[in-house]
Amino acid sequence: MSIQNKIRLKFSLVVFLAIVSIVVAYPKTVGFMSPIFDFVNKAQINLGLDLQGGYRLEYEVDTSKIDENKKEEAVQAAQDVLERKVNATGTSEALIQAVAGNPPRIIIEYPGAKSAEDLKDLIKETPYLEFKEEKTEEEQKAEKEKFNEMLAPSNETSRKSAIDTLQKIKDGGDFVALAKEFNQDPGSKDTDGVLDFMKKGDLVPQFDEVLFNGNLKNGEFYPELVETDFGWHIIKKLEEKGEENNKEIKAQHILFSKQTADAYQDYWIWKETELTGKNLKDTAVVFTDQGVSEPQVQLKFDDEGAKLFAEITKRNMGKKVAIYLDNEIISAPVVQAEITAGEAVITGNFTVDEAKELKRRLNEGALPVPIKLVSQQSVGASLGKASLEKSLKAGVAGLAIVGIFMILYYRFFGFIATIALFIYSAMMISIFKLSGVVSDWPITLTLSGIAGFILSIGMAVDANVLIFERIKEELRDGRGLESAINEGFRRAWPSIRDGNYSTILTSMILIWMGTGFVKGFAVILTIGVALSMFTAIILVRIILQFVIGDWIAKRLWLVIRTDSKKK
Repeated sequence: MSIQNKIRLKFSLVVFLAIVSIVVAYPKTVGFMSPIFDFVNKAQINLGLDLQGGYRLEYEVDTSKIDENKKEEAVQAAQDVLERKVNATGTSEALIQAVAGNPPRIIIEYPGAKSAEDLKDLIKETPYLEFKEEKTEEEQKAEKEKFNEMLAPSNETSRKSAIDTLQKIKDGGDFVALAKEFNQDPGSKDTDGVLDFMKKGDLVPQFDEVLFNGNLKNGEFYPELVETDFGWHIIKKLEEKGEENNKEIKAQHILFSKQTADAYQDYWIWKETELTGKNLKDTAVVFTDQGVSEPQVQLKFDDEGAKLFAEITKRNMGKKVAIYLDNEIISAPVVQAEITAGEAVITGNFTVDEAKELKRRLNEGALPVPIKLVSQQSVGASLGKASLEKSLKAGVAGLAIVGIFMILYYRFFGFIATIALFIYSAMMISIFKLSGVVSDWPITLTLSGIAGFILSIGMAVDANVLIFERIKEELRDGRGLESAINEGFRRAWPSIRDGNYSTILTSMILIWMGTGFVKGFAVILTIGVALSMFTAIILVRIILQFVIGDWIAKRLWLVIRTDSKKK
């Protein structure tokens, strides 16, 4: 392929890129072509909280079980975990801040969520991991007695309600209506307490005794309360079928439930340790028996966590250690030996996909302390629609003024640079729009992001200025136009490269260390600077190579002031 054909091909690609960028950035240009317009119009810029509003969630941080001198550290760790979760790519620009108090709180302001539920679901996936050990038998017995004492008044109230209801039935009350009103059995709630045909042994012994040995007739209720572990029952026999040895009975009952300490075993069997998600360093899905066993999730702790885990396993030999995730026990293995390597394994009859999902959730960051949602509200945009439109118009006006200056000062070169500048702007807007379509990390544009965008436009113009000044110097030194252009780009490149690289490096530091709006500004500035280098160095050069020829070599006044003397 000849050099001219290569230049034509490159120019064709530039034209194609420009057309696609303009269509995506401003779909109305193809408004007359409905299929294309409908397709590109689906891509929208994701505006930030200050431009479109969003949602504000407030979480209460439970530091009641943290040492006083470690509470601030725990809150900061929780904030860091949530920030990594919500701002995983640095583009969502959520504002996450801790507020001191008793208890302390973490506030999250999030733009772009379709609803508060979307944001809550996102936070809910950030788990709270903790390890608990068994209390001593004496401690368990004492705690169980406390729960029974605490539940006694409620149970007595339930028993008295059962007595009163039974009396109403004895006085001629409607059993069905009373069952509909008072029955607390979740298994028969929807059937008004009706239990379908059952054989002897299908129910608890007390129930069986009344139905099968109580000599009740069909339609007759038992005149006494029947107490079981579930509570107090009022029982009515509805129908009987079958022979004596294979009898089945249909019944109806009203249950007044009883609460027991057994329902609160998690509270009186287990006690907290200092080992939580803050000590988690890494996780992995592992298999035993050459990979034929059920998958397990292996946990690796940091130095502090390894020390704590060694102490826990040492004092709990032959006992269980429970692993809790979001206040639910997911595994309670028996400690067989002291574990000093800083590793643990979660077992739970997982499928491979479930184990991988648990690994993902834990790797995203386990919370060091539990959090509870206490407030949520919709946040209005700090700039109204009219103000946003004015800001965009001001940006367009600024771009036009820069273009006019470039044309007036650099003439034909300035005209080419202006075209490239508008292509660059269309490409940036296209990136903003397509980021949410082609990836899971949409770029959220806020005022700080707009500032980064405009700054990158200035960087693009600055690169063109350096190139054009170098070209003018080469022309004044007597070089031909084509040679001057090549030499101008070559000599300007080191300055452009170093200036832009230093900007990108600074932006990377801001992305790494910054938060919220600062990180968003840095991300957009990095993208803008990288793209501006592409337009200034590649696009402008390709366009100049295509359009430059003898026609302009004979009209150097279109490029530079022509003087008879070299300067």
